[in-house]
Amino acid sequence: MGRRAAIILCISVAILVALGLIMLASTSAWVYGVDDDPYLLVKRQGIFTGVGLLAALVAGCIDYRILRRIWMPLLIAGCVLLTLCYVPGVQVEVKGEARWIWAPVIGRFQPSEVAKLVVIIALAAWFAQHQAEARSFLRGFVLPGLLLGIPVALIFFEKDMGTAVALGGAGFLLMFTAGTRVSLLSLVAVVGILGLYKAVESDPYRRMKFEALLNLDDPEVQRKAGYQQYRAKLALASGGLMGAGLGNGAEKHGYLPEAHTDFIFPVAGEELGLLCTLGIVFCFVLISTSGISIALHASDRFGKLLGLGLTAVIALPALMNIGVVTSVLPNTGLPLPFVSYGGTNLVFTLAAMGLLVSLHRRAYYAECAEMPIIKEKQLALKI
Repeated sequence: MGRRAAIILCISVAILVALGLIMLASTSAWVYGVDDDPYLLVKRQGIFTGVGLLAALVAGCIDYRILRRIWMPLLIAGCVLLTLCYVPGVQVEVKGEARWIWAPVIGRFQPSEVAKLVVIIALAAWFAQHQAEARSFLRGFVLPGLLLGIPVALIFFEKDMGTAVALGGAGFLLMFTAGTRVSLLSLVAVVGILGLYKAVESDPYRRMKFEALLNLDDPEVQRKAGYQQYRAKLALASGGLMGAGLGNGAEKHGYLPEAHTDFIFPVAGEELGLLCTLGIVFCFVLISTSGISIALHASDRFGKLLGLGLTAVIALPALMNIGVVTSVLPNTGLPLPFVSYGGTNLVFTLAAMGLLVSLHRRAYYAECAEMPIIKEKQLALKI
């Protein structure tokens, strides 16, 4: 992609954001609690889009290398915000999950979206500073593991397992790329899988979600634990190639819960068809490849690691969301980046894209020189 990576990135993000607003206009009128104004959520998402674009503009204009000098205060602030999710009176609990806090002016706010960015910035800055010690046990594994593990643990115990797994996966990929020993990372992966298994096994609600995924053909599961994913499959199947038409979907009429947030992808498939859902997937592929291209051309090690991490924290949640709604993964409650309704997620994912643009503006692209012609000979044929 080279020099065109930022253009492809911005076009793909713009398409997804525009599609998200269109689908929200189609689904928001059927959300409980917005009877007085059917387009209330669309208006809110429009405001969030404007704030996110402003954040992306600011992030794209600043020199990303400034973040390398202030990574520690950013990380501390992110952990403090995550800790507030455990403080009564500040935390906002929805459906048994305390992922949000209440802030003046801003309103309901999800600190884990901030934590995703600051953790990636902190890890990239750490490995840029300790490049020669990336394979050591202390500075290449233990200390960066704590930088990643503490925020991930705080998010996990908010009962937000999906975000914790996505951030942990992005951090794991960054540490692998930075040069942490594979043997140590493999050990962490095994321990993490066993820990997730134990967490699911000991929590009846989480265990129910996994069992529902494995038995989705059971009518009893379809009516209870697997209801959302079953309705999502019906929506995708009924859409066919071209869809039923924008606004003509049936599942959003109270059948498919969270049709405007976590399960907006099946609604898009039902109303706009397979071509639309494949287009969404293709946009995320373009975002991923563009982000990796920008990271590879970054002018310093911090930029390379930062670009890779920012790409991962967008691509992994998208992959997990699509996996959930197509019944490949258990229900995790992750939104689809840029498309699902949600102000905090949209603002900070757009800010992440702005940082990628900042990387691109300061990247190094080698000029291709023409091959020199040495001892050129001209032959003439006399007739």
